[in-house]
Amino acid sequence: MGKYVLKRLALMVFTLFVIVTICFMLIRLLPREIPIDKNKAEIVLARWEALGYNEPLLVQYGIYLKNIFTAFDFGSSWQIQYSEPALTVLTSRLLPTVLVNVYSLLFAIPVGIGLGIFAAIKKNKWQDQVISTGVMIAVSVPSYVYAFLLQYIMYLKLGWLPLIVSSLADAGNSWFSWTMLRSMIMPVLALSFGTIAGLTRFTRAELTETLTSDYMLLARTKGLTRAQATTKHALRNAMVPILPMLIGEFVGVLGGSMIIEQIFSIPGVGRLYMQSIQQLDYDVFMMDTVFYTFIGLLAGILVDISYGFIDPRIRMGQKK
Repeated sequence: MGKYVLKRLALMVFTLFVIVTICFMLIRLLPREIPIDKNKAEIVLARWEALGYNEPLLVQYGIYLKNIFTAFDFGSSWQIQYSEPALTVLTSRLLPTVLVNVYSLLFAIPVGIGLGIFAAIKKNKWQDQVISTGVMIAVSVPSYVYAFLLQYIMYLKLGWLPLIVSSLADAGNSWFSWTMLRSMIMPVLALSFGTIAGLTRFTRAELTETLTSDYMLLARTKGLTRAQATTKHALRNAMVPILPMLIGEFVGVLGGSMIIEQIFSIPGVGRLYMQSIQQLDYDVFMMDTVFYTFIGLLAGILVDISYGFIDPRIRMGQKK
């Protein structure tokens, strides 16, 4: 298990290096805009000179990596937040992204697992068919479609909720005020539908297979009722592949949702990524790319490793 973890970590570092290298080379080939203001232009040009922008690409990349490993310097923002470190710009946007995604998971996980359990118990009955049809529809529809539908119904038609997420100033400078929480309901729901559908389908499939296994028949023959056998045996075994999926979902909350954050004006990491592309803020774009890549790779590793800890019978990397 230890060798497997070390191997996966080494592969993660190598993959991260390859992706960052490709993105860096492509970004540095793009033209850069010099500010019209002379004072700002002098500062920007001096900074570019220090970063070796007049040197060959490999030299520039060497300077970039050196700054990361020695000073944890990922460059500076010259468009979104003038002269601020790219890392600072990113970390300042993490909280709203994490809040919206955590709220959506806290809502989606119990609902999705509950519907999956109910559908498995009612297999092939009308309740199961209704849930399965709803899951098929929910999986097929992108989250931004739900966002527009929620805005049309909840804001335009009913007037129950605000169109976009409230600004920090309007919410009393608190991300946990009622005004802010109320404004987050629509993006939370838009993000939840896909997760609910995925968990429902996955839970139903795993639990259906577990309910028809031999040890369930043995549990029934020992005198356990269907409810007792389901809760004591079936659910425990069905949760083994489901729990790693939930771990990956929670790690992935840091990545946010670029489209949903843009639609609801959430000042998070996803919206920052879009802004960095639109405003040609290349250092912030690189910082976001490193962040997104790292989060995605880390989530994959944690999901794989968690199987071995959740079920001791599973040992990753063990030779047969």
